[in-house]
Amino acid sequence: MKRIFLTGVAALALAACETFPMAGDGDVVEAVAPIVADDGLAVDVHEGAFADIQRFTTPGGASVWLVSEPGIPIVAVDMAWKGGRVQDPEGLEGLSSAVVYQMNEGAGDLDSLGFQTRMEELNMSFGCSAGNEWTSCSVNMLSENADDVMDLVATAFEAPRFDEGPFERFRREAEVGLKTRETSAGYLRGRAQAAALYLDHPYARQRSEESVAALTSELAKAHMRKLMVKDRVLVTVVGDTTPADIAPMIDQVMAGLPETSEIIETPEITIPTVAVSETPIVVSLPQPQSSVSLVGPALRKDDPDFFPAYLLNYKFGGGGFDSRLMQSLRVEQGLTYGVYSGVSGGKIMQSWTAGGQTKNETAGTFIEGIKLEMEKIAESGLTQEELDAAKAYLIGSYPLGFDSNAKIASQMMSIRKDELRDITYFDTRNERFNAVTLEQVNRVAKEYLQPERFSVFVVGEPEGLSSAGDAE
Repeated sequence: MKRIFLTGVAALALAACETFPMAGDGDVVEAVAPIVADDGLAVDVHEGAFADIQRFTTPGGASVWLVSEPGIPIVAVDMAWKGGRVQDPEGLEGLSSAVVYQMNEGAGDLDSLGFQTRMEELNMSFGCSAGNEWTSCSVNMLSENADDVMDLVATAFEAPRFDEGPFERFRREAEVGLKTRETSAGYLRGRAQAAALYLDHPYARQRSEESVAALTSELAKAHMRKLMVKDRVLVTVVGDTTPADIAPMIDQVMAGLPETSEIIETPEITIPTVAVSETPIVVSLPQPQSSVSLVGPALRKDDPDFFPAYLLNYKFGGGGFDSRLMQSLRVEQGLTYGVYSGVSGGKIMQSWTAGGQTKNETAGTFIEGIKLEMEKIAESGLTQEELDAAKAYLIGSYPLGFDSNAKIASQMMSIRKDELRDITYFDTRNERFNAVTLEQVNRVAKEYLQPERFSVFVVGEPEGLSSAGDAE
C-alpha cells in the first residue's frame, strides 16, 4: 500500500467512501510501514483509512499515536489513564471529580487567576475530566506556542496547588448539584435503574452530602497521584508536529508523575434477560411530563452481531425522524416531541435502551407504543430499503467526527481506551456496515427486541399504567 498523508477534506472523503477488507476474510487489514527512525525514536506507521497514524514510545515510556497535519498550525493532545470514578474510596465519592476540577486552578507559582491568565496569554485550552473508567486531560494550542504550553501543563502535573479557595468553590458547586439532582428526571431515572439492575456494582455508588463534606484538598492531591501515573498513560496527538518534536514535550509533562499505582478492576454488569418487574418502576416527581426509559440486555462491540444491531437500532429509534419510533409516536400519534433508542456494547455493561418524554396522562399509551414497535420489528424485521438507508447515513455521516484536530485526537483516544477495538477499526468500520445482511439484522431483532426483556422506568406522575411502587 502506498504511504500517504491526508489532510482536511481529503481525509474525510476517504474515511466515508473507501472500502477495506474485513478482518477474518484472509486479507491483511493492518498496513504498517517499516519502522523508521525519527531522531532516535522508533516509529511505525499505520497507513489508515483517514490518515497515517505514527505510533511510538517516548524515551520516558509514554505510548503515543500521532497524526501529523503540517498544513494547520494547531496541535491537539489528549492524555488518558485507566482508572476513573470507580477508584473513589467508599465514603469519598466525588474525589476524582475534585481532582480534575483542580488541574487548571493553579500550579507552581501561579494561583488560579494566574494560571487562567497564563492560558489566555498562550491562546491555549487545558482541562481534565473523570469518567467511570478513565481520567482524561486535553490540551489545544498553536504549534508556535507548543513549548511554552507544554511547560505550563508540565507544571500542572508536577506541582498542582489544590488551593483551598478553588477547592471550596468545587465543594459549593457539588453541594448545589446534590440539591438540584433531586429534581432532575434524568438523574432520578438513572438512580432507579442502578438500584434495580446493578445495585451492588461500583457504578451504582453516588455522591452524597457526607462524601462531599469528607473531601479535602490533601485527599484530592494524593488521589491525583493514584489516577495519573507514567505507566498507564495513553497519548494521542494531531497537528503541526513530528515525533521528534512532541516526544520530549510529552516526557516533560509526565516527568512529575509517579511511576505506577494500583487500581481496582471493575466487574462486569449483566443486565437481566427478563424484566425485573412486570409493571413499570415509578419515581414520583411533580412535573407535567413523565420521563420514560426501557432498558434491556445487548451485546458487546466485539460480537459479530454488533454491527447488525447498530444498524437495526438506527431504524428502530436511533435515527431521529428516520426511525420507526419517531414516525409512530410523534408524527402519527403526537405523543411526544422526541423518542429514542440506543445500543451500548461496552466491556463492562451492554444495554439496549429506548424512551422519551410524554404527558403524564399518556404515559401508559407511550410505553405500550414503544413495546408495540418492538413487537413489530421483532416479528417482521426491517425492509431492505430501511437497511440500505441506515447504511447510507451511518457511513456518510462518519467523517463529521474527523473535521478538526481535536476531534481526530479524541477519535483515536476512544479507540485506544476501548479494549474491544483496535487501530484497524477506522479502516474496517464502513465496510463492516456494508457487509451486514438483512437476514442478520432481522435475526438480531427477533432475539433482542422482545418487550419482555426490557425493564421499564418512569419519572413523573404517570397515568394509565399499573405501578410496581415508587423507587427510592
